[in-house]
Amino acid sequence: MKTQRASIWVHLDCRVPCADLDTARLRRLARKVCKRFDAVPARVSVSIVDDGQIKILHKQFFNTAKTTDVISFDLTDEPDSVRDFDIIINIDQARRQAQQRGHTAEAEMSLYLVHGLLHQLGFDDLEPAQARRMHEQEDAILQDAGYGKVYDSTRKG
Repeated sequence: MKTQRASIWVHLDCRVPCADLDTARLRRLARKVCKRFDAVPARVSVSIVDDGQIKILHKQFFNTAKTTDVISFDLTDEPDSVRDFDIIINIDQARRQAQQRGHTAEAEMSLYLVHGLLHQLGFDDLEPAQARRMHEQEDAILQDAGYGKVYDSTRKG
């Protein structure tokens, strides 16, 4: 599924069953994030995988075989060329977290999509001040997209 709007191409690949997701809405969200941070033109490849698949990728690229929520890469070749992002989202983790936090798996996956893109657009969450700034951006973007405060940057822990 490829779409083009304002020179932002988004390809979403469900490598596991995900018929319950509004994939068009996820693609629109990726485009909104790229536009918001002037990452245009851009190609965004989103893969939806399960625990087993993300563990393999986590081991391959980060030398740890633990499950995680999202892995993201900036594959852009040249500084002035089309931005090329690869986002890998763990649907199993999203479903677990959504159930614990009281919202939909799609909302949780949207958080992961935004989080992965923000990392590639210069945000980080290693230090508390950086994390607060990043999570505030996530909440603002997800509220604008109609999901509400999925991360909720005001929560403790």
